[in-house]
Amino acid sequence: MLDWDDLKYLLAVARHGSTIAAGKALRTSQSTVSRRLADLEKTIGHKLVMRTATGYRLTDTGQQLRPFAERVEAAVEDFQRQIGQRDRPGIIRVTCPEPIVQRMMPLIDRFHARHPMLRVEFVMSDRYLDLAKGEADVSFRSGDTDDELVGRKIADSIWAVYASREYILRHGRPESVAEMSRHALVCLDETMSKHRVAQWLTQVAPDARIAARNNSVLGLMYGVKSGVGIGPLPTAIADGEPDLVRVLGPIPELARSWRLLTHPDLRRTPPVAAFFDFMATERDALKSILTG
Repeated sequence: MLDWDDLKYLLAVARHGSTIAAGKALRTSQSTVSRRLADLEKTIGHKLVMRTATGYRLTDTGQQLRPFAERVEAAVEDFQRQIGQRDRPGIIRVTCPEPIVQRMMPLIDRFHARHPMLRVEFVMSDRYLDLAKGEADVSFRSGDTDDELVGRKIADSIWAVYASREYILRHGRPESVAEMSRHALVCLDETMSKHRVAQWLTQVAPDARIAARNNSVLGLMYGVKSGVGIGPLPTAIADGEPDLVRVLGPIPELARSWRLLTHPDLRRTPPVAAFFDFMATERDALKSILTG
């Protein structure tokens, strides 16, 4: 019999073009992806993927079955969201980068006071969690967003380049972006390679010495504060650090909009609707928290 769970391996390979990338996306091994695909092909009795010089692509049969697999995926995600809401009545899981949680707590306390039957549960991550798959209910997100999500702009995300006072005393400071290659850099690691900061540093300072790598913005800030190198940081958190000095910027290429987002199926549920309505009345406070 068909194991519906095997369909997600087919879709991951179709979307990422390789079993390695599909495994990373599904947080499993390449061998597991290959084995589950083989199981699916055996059950169906048709070849679904084929290997090419540049990776994997779907066969004609695979292409014909893909939209049906996507419909199954969407139905399972809808089911999971409904179960999640029933299992967590009154709980709103909010995902956002770790540095802003402490700054947001006075706002959350006011929300709890206004809605005593509701509770916010933070899911802190610099990685974009998948709201469609129920990893969170609401997201504070800057940068690119999923077209499937709905929400509103609430503030601007502004970045600049910072150095510690100790670093400047020992090594000086860059006077332009072009001079960054002469300095040691603190940057994001390969798990965050698609982040705009990682891509920007690769473009403007490809030959610079990397002094430290981190997988979070908070780790990035601690690296710069340690004095091992310079690096881009959000002005909202870095300008408040007495040990840090803004040496360049703001950097226009790193500017984005902060948005409050959720899945369309959740937007009108009472807990999420109450959270959105409350945040709309706190726009000035959000701007101070997220933009500085």
